[in-house]
Amino acid sequence: MKRLLTLLAVFLLVAGCANIPLETQPAVVPGDKPGQAPVDVPEPADGLDSLTVVRQFIRNSATPGTANADARVYLDDEARRNWKPSPGLTIIDNTFGTVYDTGTPTGNPDEQVVNARGFKLGNLSPDSAFIPVKAEYSQQFKLRKQQNGQWRIVDPPQDLAVTDADFATNYFRVPISFYSPDSGTFVPDLRYVAAKPQAGLPGRVMDLVLQGPSEGLKGAVKDLLNDQVTTETNVRSTDDGTLDVALTGIGGASLVDRNLIAAQIVLSLQTVTLSRIRLLADGTALVPEHEYWRSSELPNYNVDIAPNSELLGLMTVNGRVRSLGDGQPVGGPAGNGGYKVVSAGQSVDGKRLAVVEERDGRQWLRVGDLGRDLASVDLFGGSLSRPTWRPVARGGGLSGEVWTVVDHNTVARITLAADGRWVKAGVDATLLTGLGQITELRLSRDGSRLAAVVNGQLVVASIVRTADSVALRAPRKLQERDLKDVVDVDWATQDHLIAATSSSSLPVVKVPLDGQRMDTFNSSNLTPPVHGVTAAPSRQNLVADAGGLWVASELGEVWRPQAHTVTDADPFYPG
Repeated sequence: MKRLLTLLAVFLLVAGCANIPLETQPAVVPGDKPGQAPVDVPEPADGLDSLTVVRQFIRNSATPGTANADARVYLDDEARRNWKPSPGLTIIDNTFGTVYDTGTPTGNPDEQVVNARGFKLGNLSPDSAFIPVKAEYSQQFKLRKQQNGQWRIVDPPQDLAVTDADFATNYFRVPISFYSPDSGTFVPDLRYVAAKPQAGLPGRVMDLVLQGPSEGLKGAVKDLLNDQVTTETNVRSTDDGTLDVALTGIGGASLVDRNLIAAQIVLSLQTVTLSRIRLLADGTALVPEHEYWRSSELPNYNVDIAPNSELLGLMTVNGRVRSLGDGQPVGGPAGNGGYKVVSAGQSVDGKRLAVVEERDGRQWLRVGDLGRDLASVDLFGGSLSRPTWRPVARGGGLSGEVWTVVDHNTVARITLAADGRWVKAGVDATLLTGLGQITELRLSRDGSRLAAVVNGQLVVASIVRTADSVALRAPRKLQERDLKDVVDVDWATQDHLIAATSSSSLPVVKVPLDGQRMDTFNSSNLTPPVHGVTAAPSRQNLVADAGGLWVASELGEVWRPQAHTVTDADPFYPG
């Protein structure tokens, strides 16, 4: 937060004096072009050995200044003129090595070959999204001593590699918002833009809005802006502190769509500007009679996907479902022992309950209204994962779809038919099940993604719906190298997950949905192994360990006993 406020403060200071002159016709400035490094970038210090030249080239590749100028100065003259690195980046571990390649003799004392080796953490794709990767990094560099006696790289790689620390310093994470008709809300798509110059942050964010969702989210959300929509002028701050966004190509968009487009832009820009935003389309207000916007003026698009504050959550204890609010059993057979409940899930609106029941040596699914008899679904197996509910769009009525995993390898989707029966429906989960045994599954409360525990690792995938099919796409393992033995997961927010592991050294962690980093919760007071976790927006994080239930709101907090803690309980918030 401190870094964000600093960026915003500098941005506002710089943007106030960066207006386009009145006598000049505004125009969109083209992007940077490759070329020789500008003269104001200092040359490297004299006398650097080849290993140091390569290391500093990698360290300076993280600075996305004009034409990669900071890295280009480590190249010889010809390479400086001709080097055109590919879009995107490879992010490697902060600790990497450079060694002379003795197996590739050059036959020339003024030429040397250096190998850089490390560990890949992920890639920044051309669409500015982070994609986690677990792989070795290896790159060979050829260097030649110049006439002035300095070593310079003569064959720079097309694919740039940067360290994790340098990436964090030079790039700024922004949740770009895209609309989900299924849940009637906006879904965050985590993307990364150059942090400097600060004055250009809003423009770079707006470019990503216009590009549409990243590859990992395509099909799971609606792209409100077609390919013809562009910015007519640069996104810029005016003398009165307003941020001007002038679009062209909106055409005959309906009033409903224009309001959604306005919300998408304002939500996406709110992390990089404190200014009010002026939205224009082809020279007039994007939304008639609503030219200026602030995020506080937008409807609450999350009202139907965040559990009501009165819904305090539930837990399963000794085969029964109880309230986390007062510890009492819920009404009906789920609470009075009529069913031998293994696990359960409450719908986001709180009105329905799905339970996994142990019966006749198998596990069966039951679904129905909370507090009443629950209908038995024709779905059973040796094991069923805890049920998870899909949200419904605004005004769409009660929740009517629940998911579970049968025998660790079949993702099952159950929907409410017109005749009131709960029936199985298809879902293409081939890409997810191909990764291994699925022990836990959680739909995001906006319905666009799911999180799963697969072979003890944390995986996120997008949910793509068409008129007659549902499929899981782009499954990605998060923090694959360091996060192992995961036993449970839940969505803390739309773009962050809380995961529990059986590890005593890493019992509870917080991970963004792209896995770019991982933060560890304080483990004080916990008695490993932790076996359950639940989280939700504006709720305390709740975990279950060998001693009972524990709550904490922030990463650094010491875990405190939950008011109605009991051993062997598995807690869950609606969703």
